Amino acid sequence: MPSMLRQITDFANRANPYPIYEELRRTPVLHEEDDPYVISTYYDIEALLHDPRISSDAANVTAGGDDELSGQEATGLPPSFIRLDPPEHDRLRRIANSSFGPPHRPRRIENLRSDLGEIVTGLIDGFGDARQVDLVDQFAYPFPVTVICRLLGVPREDEPRFRAWVDPIVAGLDPDSRTSADSERTAQEARLQLGMYLNGLVEQRAKEPRDDMLSDLVDSKGPVGAMTTMEVLSTAVLLLIAGHETTVNLITNGMLTLLRHPEVLERLRDDPGLSVRIVEELLRYEPPVQLLPQRTCITDIEVHGVTIPKGSRIWLVLAAGNRDPERFKDPDRFDPDRQDIQHLGFGSGIHSCFGAPLARLEAQIALSELARRLENPRLVEDPPPYRQNAVLRGPRHLDIAFDGLR
Repeated sequence: MPSMLRQITDFANRANPYPIYEELRRTPVLHEEDDPYVISTYYDIEALLHDPRISSDAANVTAGGDDELSGQEATGLPPSFIRLDPPEHDRLRRIANSSFGPPHRPRRIENLRSDLGEIVTGLIDGFGDARQVDLVDQFAYPFPVTVICRLLGVPREDEPRFRAWVDPIVAGLDPDSRTSADSERTAQEARLQLGMYLNGLVEQRAKEPRDDMLSDLVDSKGPVGAMTTMEVLSTAVLLLIAGHETTVNLITNGMLTLLRHPEVLERLRDDPGLSVRIVEELLRYEPPVQLLPQRTCITDIEVHGVTIPKGSRIWLVLAAGNRDPERFKDPDRFDPDRQDIQHLGFGSGIHSCFGAPLARLEAQIALSELARRLENPRLVEDPPPYRQNAVLRGPRHLDIAFDGLR
């Protein structure tokens, strides 16, 4: 692995990887020997995300391994739809989306607004008389976990059980972890165990359907057909993990950024509607997904005069593209008044984030309520301790002191 790629994944740079990304952009297509081709400029990333010659299917990789959200041979589960190409990707995503939004459930997310507010209120009330909290463990994690459990139909009380499986699966997404055979086996076994757990719930829903997404997936019917049981399980694994992991980081990165910009926090306290623009700028400025290391080209392609051979693995560094000065004016400045925020925080193209509407709404409600209710909030430690993961970047803990609750 070349020194620049080592710096991307080096835990020592997790608190502030942006100087590394700035250096990356000086070489729009970075490559050395048998390592991935690294793309870090906005327009190149955007173009490749829409290019049908770029595959998400691990079967097209001629070098390197698979990621731990797929791997049927190792786990017994088929790849989730984010690791497939059309037409199978389109078929499975269309079925899943029929339970999540238009046309069958056009207001499912918006109808959650009052429930989201109640969950947030309960969590903040739960701070009680404390004058210091870990925002991750006491708020940013339990909030989206509660929401996705309610949506899917997974018992919230089972969270400690499935968290033991989710953690190694997510750790397996970190490119550094793939060099360890032990961590790869642990992630594969965890995905299998999570799939078996969800299979029990799927069997229940087949007998007694409820008003939840698991029931909809089991009973999926329509012009594109139905999912097989194995496809239901792989989709449920994906939705359970993706439905909370990225949102934890979005909320935590968001509050950290607001505490570093108290003038914006004060504006949000006075105007909760500003949360819409704040969240969009956060998705550009501090995106929870920093890079996509699971793309492959299915034919030779040329990027910036460099020919990338068929079968090569490609890393798309979304966070570097989001701060590309060729695309955004003064990109290292956090500015919710920015007029043009067409970020890459949710990706782009056919694989754009499935849960983006829910993540946006969760972050908007969470940040506006924290701003409104915490009196004189301030960071206890800056920078805070970060997670190991280079793909899903965010603080592992975020200790905040405050004078009281409004």
